[in-house]
Formats: sequence, structure tokens, C-alpha cells
Amino acid sequence: MKRWMSHPLEYLLTIALVRLFQILPHEMALRFGDFLGRFTFSVVRLRRKVVLENLRSAFPEKDESEILGIARDTYRNLAMSLVEYARLPVTSDEEMRKRIAVEGLENLDKALARSKGAVLVTGHFGSWELMGAGLRALGYPVNFLVGEQKNKAVDRLMNQLRLSKGIGIIKMGVSMRRVLEALKTNQFVAMLSDQDAGSHGVFVDFLGRPASTPFGPASFALRTHACLISGFIVRKDLSHHRVVLEEPILPASSGDREKDVTDCTQAYTRLLEKYVRERPDHWLWLHRRWKTRPPTHAET
Repeated sequence: MKRWMSHPLEYLLTIALVRLFQILPHEMALRFGDFLGRFTFSVVRLRRKVVLENLRSAFPEKDESEILGIARDTYRNLAMSLVEYARLPVTSDEEMRKRIAVEGLENLDKALARSKGAVLVTGHFGSWELMGAGLRALGYPVNFLVGEQKNKAVDRLMNQLRLSKGIGIIKMGVSMRRVLEALKTNQFVAMLSDQDAGSHGVFVDFLGRPASTPFGPASFALRTHACLISGFIVRKDLSHHRVVLEEPILPASSGDREKDVTDCTQAYTRLLEKYVRERPDHWLWLHRRWKTRPPTHAET
């Protein structure tokens, strides 16, 4: 009952913020987002303990002042990224092309030339929703594989924001068939693969610790012989970004499917780690990434 009562309030608050961000001028909206991020870190302290614990474990060489600085900037970047997500319907393709510099477009073109589509994989890093919309603004056929939010109204709103930029939506429940169809018709399917996958994931090394990781991107690439391309978006200043599209990964097929999936998953996780180490303030430290332990580390 409490959850049922909270859902309308959650939606009303979300839609109010979205409309506010859309009404404000672009830079003013981002500065307001920056303020909200600082306020959430310093006053609300939402999941602050989790963030600090994750950062201390990942960067034991950094002193406490550095850890606090990265943590604060994590909230700032996340809030500004959410503002950019909310503003997708009022941001023209021309504006996106001016604000987002993309390196590695030739890697997308190589994938299209193979006529097998590509699995685009990234993490909750930088303004990841904006990156997908930016590639769509350049004319590339981008679909997002998305989970479903518990609040149905918020879920519809989130997908409406994506659809406003021509991004295709593939929901998790029907993912296998729809993903295969998209790849078969030489489209791109973008997936996030950096959150704890529980007992259903594969364990790979991430920031010095084994992390249960979704194997969907690797599995789809192996099944369809599509290449896998990792991309990352880095904030240059308040409203400008740099997107880097890494060289395609062509998963090896050794006959040992479990090993092939794990090797491929480790390959793109290693790329994510590289960017997280370079810009730790861009990653979503609010998540308990290492919650699931390998069987040999399980508590008895």
C-alpha cells in the first residue's frame, strides 16, 4: 500500500523536475543540476556511505580529501547528466552535434559495412543517455536495451524522452527476439553492462576485485557474429562533451562458450575500468557493484 501511494507522488515530482529543466535555458538548467548534485551530496547524503566505501576500496592510494572531492563531483556530474536526459525533447539534433565531439565514428562505419549491426556497450558513465542520443543525431540506427522501472508512469516518461530523439526501445522482457531482429537488420543495440548481476552474471576483474557482470552483450555478439563496440562520454565543460568509440571487439569462438563469453566480458570491462580510472567522478559509485561474491568467497 505504501509503495502504491508513493508512486503517484514520485511521478509528480519527476515530471515537475523534467518540465522545469526543459523550461530553463540550457546552461541555467545545468547549473541548477550542479547545485542539486552538491546539495544531495552535502545535505541529503543519499547513498553517500556506499559511494565513499566504493571509492576507498577502488583507490586505496588516494587520501580522504581526494576521495571526498571525487564523491562530490560524482553527484554533480550525475545530476547534470540527468538534466541533459530530461532536456532531450527540447535539444535539437543540431545543438547535439555542436556540443558533442565524437572520436571513432569510423568504428561504427566498419560495423555497418559488415552488415551484422553491432552491440554498443557502455556503463553508467558520464551522460550516457546523451551519448546514445548524440549518435542518433548523427544518423546512426541506435536502439536501447532498457529495464523496466517499478513505477510504470516514470518508466513511460523515461522512454518518451528517449523516443523523442528517435531512439528505438527494446525492453528486457522481449530482449532476445528484438535484439536479434535489430542486429539482423544492421542496427546498433546499446546496452549498459556495469552493475551487479547477482548469481546470473559472470565474474570478471573490475578495479582490482571480482565483479558479477551481465554477459548479455558478449552473448549476443557471439550468437550473431556482430562486433562489440565500447563507447564513453566525457564532460569537457558545463555543456560540451567528448565521445570516444573504441576499436571493435570481435569475440573469439573457441568452442568453449563459457570461456568466450567471460573473455569478451572482461575485454569491455577492462575498457570501462580505463575510463573510470581516468575520470572517476563520471561513474555511478552509488551502486553496490561488488555485492555478489564469487562462490569461493561466499560466506558460510
